[in-house]
Parts: sequence; structure tokens; C-alpha cells
Amino acid sequence: MTTTPPNVRPLVAITSDLMIRKDRPTAYLTMTYAHAVHNAGGTPVILPPTTADPTEVTNLISRFDAFILSGGDDPRTEPFGEPTHPSITPILPERQAFETELISQLHQNPDIPVLGICLGMQMLALCSGGSMNQYLPDTHDNHTDHWDNTHPTKPFSNRVPSCPTTNKSSPIQDATKPSRPPMTASSKPSTTQTPSSVSRSNGTQSAPIPQHSDKPSSINSSKQSTKL
Repeated sequence: MTTTPPNVRPLVAITSDLMIRKDRPTAYLTMTYAHAVHNAGGTPVILPPTTADPTEVTNLISRFDAFILSGGDDPRTEPFGEPTHPSITPILPERQAFETELISQLHQNPDIPVLGICLGMQMLALCSGGSMNQYLPDTHDNHTDHWDNTHPTKPFSNRVPSCPTTNKSSPIQDATKPSRPPMTASSKPSTTQTPSSVSRSNGTQSAPIPQHSDKPSSINSSKQSTKL
């Protein structure tokens, strides 16, 4: 993590999506992310999945003040001990390998702020021992109500929300692993919020995540609920 001098905008890395366009891998990110970071006082830097080499990822992390794990299609879940649902749309393996290594190392850097959105939130959960409902149409009749839709949001006040310290599981952290950094999650980046939009709007949480029981957590996939 870098040390940003006063009156200098912090550098916020935003992972890009990866697609095949005209037979060539293409990094892609909607400007909504960049505008939200800029409006909140940061300098957005798009981070394509160029490598999963641990040494190079360590060097990348040292250059930025914060990270946003952006949305996309679906992760393959075999690396996390479950078969991938046949109806998902998988992301390219280069992106999954890069973000898996990135999240693994961010877990070891608890002072670095991390925000997961859509796919990013799911990858945080999977890399922390969680499981997912991979295909909402199998279990939720109202899944179409959430697909590519706009939902009302309520930003947090200046008060940091309290987190329970019971044995209930957290969607991010597994108690069998070391303590994790405070991570946040959201289904869609805001297009209307101002400085609070990066860290606290759209249902995000910025409080430290508590310890919980030894049962892995579950999180519903947003792939049939929100598309970025």
C-alpha cells in the first residue's frame, strides 16, 4: 500500500473485465466505476488481468491505495470445491486466476481498503471459504425482478454500522482462516451518489467483519440479478 501525501488523490485500482473481441482478448470496464472513484476524490486506474504470478501481483498491490473488484459474468467453482452450474456464463480463466491471487494477497494486507461489486463480491466470498447459489432461476421465482434493474439505495450515515459478534456466519470471512481486511460488497456501482458512493452507498458495508462459526458461508449469485 502506498502512502499518499496530503492533497493528493489516492490511486484506486479497478479490475477490468476480459472478453474476446474480434478474436483478441480485450480489457473492458464501464466508466461508471471510474466516475464514482473520481467523484469520491480518488484517481481511478484500470487494472487488467495481465498476470497471476505472485511476485508481480505483490508489486501491483504496493502501488495502489485501494482496490475495487468489478463486476462481470460468473466464476468457475471447481477451484473452490464445487461443480460449476451448467447454465452459468464463465469469465475467462485469465481473469479468475488473476483475481484469485490478488484477493489472496489482499487478505494478507488488512490496511488496504477493498470493495467487491457483483462478481467481485462473489470472488471475495469464494476465496474466503464461502459457497454460492450459482443460478437463481433454480431457486427464486422472482429472479427476473433483479436482472439489469435499478434498485433504491440508502447510503449509510457518518456512523459506522455495528456488526454482530454472534456465531452467525459472515458472507466474506471464514473463521478457519486468518483475520481478513475490512471488505465491502455491492450489487451495482452508483451513478448518482457523490463522495460516499465508493465506500458507503448502494448497500455497501465498511465496518470490520466479525469472526464467526466454523461453517462456510453462503452467498447468492448476482448473475441472474444484476448485470454490469
